Amino acid sequence: MSEMLEGRTAAGRGVRVRLSADGIEEITDHPSAPDLLLIPGLVDIQLNGYGGLDVNDPSRPASELSDLVRALWGQGVTTVYPTIISADDATTTTLVKRAAAARAADSDVAYGVPGLHLEGPYISSAEGARGAHDPAVIRDPDADEFDRWQAAADGAIAIMTVAPERVGALEFTRHLATNGVLPSVGHSLATAADIHAFAAAGGRLSTHLGNGLPAQIDRHQNPIWAQLTEDVLTAGLIADGQHLPADTFAALVRAKGPTRCVLTSDAAALAGCAPGDYRTAVGGAVTVGSDGSLRLQGTPYLAGSGASLLDCLRWATGPGGLPLETAVTMATTTPADLLGLHDRGRLEVGARADLVQLTSTPDGAVGDLVTVVVNGRLIARSNS
Repeated sequence: MSEMLEGRTAAGRGVRVRLSADGIEEITDHPSAPDLLLIPGLVDIQLNGYGGLDVNDPSRPASELSDLVRALWGQGVTTVYPTIISADDATTTTLVKRAAAARAADSDVAYGVPGLHLEGPYISSAEGARGAHDPAVIRDPDADEFDRWQAAADGAIAIMTVAPERVGALEFTRHLATNGVLPSVGHSLATAADIHAFAAAGGRLSTHLGNGLPAQIDRHQNPIWAQLTEDVLTAGLIADGQHLPADTFAALVRAKGPTRCVLTSDAAALAGCAPGDYRTAVGGAVTVGSDGSLRLQGTPYLAGSGASLLDCLRWATGPGGLPLETAVTMATTTPADLLGLHDRGRLEVGARADLVQLTSTPDGAVGDLVTVVVNGRLIARSNS
């Protein structure tokens, strides 16, 4: 059965969209469409949790991933790659098995979670570069260990963040690429030569470029510049207003080019929670600040993001920010294409019917969520 949804695209075109479980069936011009923004469902390729729901706590039941997928609908996110950070072998195995069980048991999870993102443990152990990752579990890449995790995940691991300077990292990168996993550089102090070799070996993504680094780095010899010049690397950028200052964010987008950038939330389990001190499976003692930031208690170090991808879209298009159409593409089409989901993240006939309808503020900024459509099913929710 077909449904209709009306609104204005990120480019300002008034449209009426006919959709069903089979996808977007027709798009017609509708100059008198309501003053509501109508865009593809958001695609988040890096998220550790949201609203107290935690991807990285092995004590949680498999059903928690189902709750997370539905919670993210309330933030306009219709596709997500849950991100598991550095842990020991047994913990990682438990976490990927839990995710696989949730995908097998719940069709909404199977659809909304096309794959998993492993952020570590094959990253830099240097202070600053490792971020909130536990130094006790960080180690050199092990292809056999990874293959065991992939088997436990029923083949769901789709992205792997590694530090190219680690022993065996380039051979491991080739192993990932050969087996259909997207290699990403992050939490790394790699040299320019390391970065270029990583790209040549099959690297295709930069995990939260500009973050996962010490506060002070050499102005010339650092991992950022080589990642910007490598055209095969798409830059993931955390647009929460905390991880990257506005000028830094704008400079990275201009240098890399918006077509090679994706917005990511890096949302942690405490994202969307009230200010205060908490204890989490990742990072231990974490403080949620009044500004929404998450920091390791008593330190200036960020412990993930307190923002959803919808929050990031709002920040990225704020005063002096990116054009709306550019930012929407960076949060939908570009990440979908990067992961081979060419029927998602786009408002066109034949694409999956993943759509988000939002209000606009008087100054044209992104407002509140009105409706989210997931695979042709209409879900009305207020923004949480």
